[in-house]
Amino acid sequence: MLQQDDVQAAEMLRDSCSRVAEQMSKVIVGQQEVVQQLLIALFGQGHCLLVGVPGLAKTLMVRTLSRALSLQFNRIQFTPDLMPADITGTEVIQEDKATGQREFRFVSGPVFTNVLLADEINRTPPKTQAALLEAMQEKQVTAGGQRHLLPSPFFVLATQNPIEQEGTYPLPEAQLDRFMLNVLVDYPDEDDELEIIKQPTVEDAAEVTPVLDAEQILEAARIVRQVPIADHVARFALQLTRLTRPGGEGGLDVVNQCVMWGAGPRAGQYLVLAAKVQALMSGRLSVDLEDIQKVAYPVLRHRIKTNFNAESDGISPDEIIRQLIEHLLQTTENEGQRAKLPEVFRSPDAR
Repeated sequence: MLQQDDVQAAEMLRDSCSRVAEQMSKVIVGQQEVVQQLLIALFGQGHCLLVGVPGLAKTLMVRTLSRALSLQFNRIQFTPDLMPADITGTEVIQEDKATGQREFRFVSGPVFTNVLLADEINRTPPKTQAALLEAMQEKQVTAGGQRHLLPSPFFVLATQNPIEQEGTYPLPEAQLDRFMLNVLVDYPDEDDELEIIKQPTVEDAAEVTPVLDAEQILEAARIVRQVPIADHVARFALQLTRLTRPGGEGGLDVVNQCVMWGAGPRAGQYLVLAAKVQALMSGRLSVDLEDIQKVAYPVLRHRIKTNFNAESDGISPDEIIRQLIEHLLQTTENEGQRAKLPEVFRSPDAR
């Protein structure tokens, strides 16, 4: 439960979101929803995968976000010849000049940072992709039997091109599940695109001022976890997650026919956490059903594995999520109406 000091901090979080978005708008035209989802991942201390065709400023968006934060930033260009040690670091032999003895010394890689941009993450083989698994989940790197903790906070913001097939390697489901959000970056509308082509060609012309540091981000993340959520809202998130799994009790036909496997318990945790950030960003101090609905798509879309039936019928994970939300809302509304009826008017099944 939020205390008085936490309420003031929650108001500061909302103001911080506005200030970061304002700084990003100096460089990024439009894409307000994408920026908002990046901030949800930031204050939820989760990783984010940006998916979009080339030329939509995905990399520029992450770089601009890093410039608006007083955090260390590293960028890795993922290529087919990239090795795991190029990400995590490696051990080298170093001679002690005083004793003449040689010993191994760990040289940290670019993953030792606060904000890591994994650019075109699907261009490197699975062996190298797996180098990020431990870092993303446990915030550490193990080398030579020694654990090396990563700086806090630590975020992986990855970009991916969904249309290119040559020289790409699909991300394994275990790694996809470690991303809190899968954000789709779409084409800008006509007015925004006109503004883009009228901008100077020098992208660094705008001065972006850092407005948040590591301590403020960690404090904001602590406040997010204190936001209360009612039992019926948490159960809505739970039911939405469970309905993505085929073969379950009360499952929908579209799931049983089009889904190979659905979201796990981690998705439910991220669904609630992202909804808490969404509530604070909207100026509310508790989570409601609308918050769950808004964050459901980026949280669940990469955790629903569709089959050939879905592809042949043109049914996307987003369409499945939409049908599940409508089904749950209709069920919730019907249950609320039955609860208001006197017992004598209820059907025998509802008593």
